[in-house]
This record gives sequence, structure tokens and C-alpha cells, in this order.
Amino acid sequence: MTQRLHLVFGGELVSPTKTVFKDVSKIHVVGIFPDYESAKAAWKAEAQRTVDDPHMRYFIAHLH
Repeated sequence: MTQRLHLVFGGELVSPTKTVFKDVSKIHVVGIFPDYESAKAAWKAEAQRTVDDPHMRYFIAHLH
């Protein structure tokens, strides 16, 4: 059985229209999750926590 891990991370972008981080050393790694559903829940929690800042963005990266 193949394990499919998902990384949730984010941080401040240089512009809300680009996916370039302002300072890569300050990327917030939320965690690695065993399935998409739990990764999406973590992503959603962080996205909602930072909803008032248009420069903050979180992503789910598939590690498989």
C-alpha cells in the first residue's frame, strides 16, 4: 500500500496576485498529514485564521 502524505504550509506573499513568499525563512509549516481530508481541515483552519490579511496564503502540497 502506498502512503500518500500531504504537507500544509503558508506564509506572507509579496503580492496577493503572486505565489512568491516575502521571506522564505518565515514559512509556517503547519504539518504533514496522512490523507487529503485531514490536510484540508488544517489548511482551512489556517486560512480562516488569517482571512483578514490578503498577503497570507496557505497551500497543500502532495508528497507522493
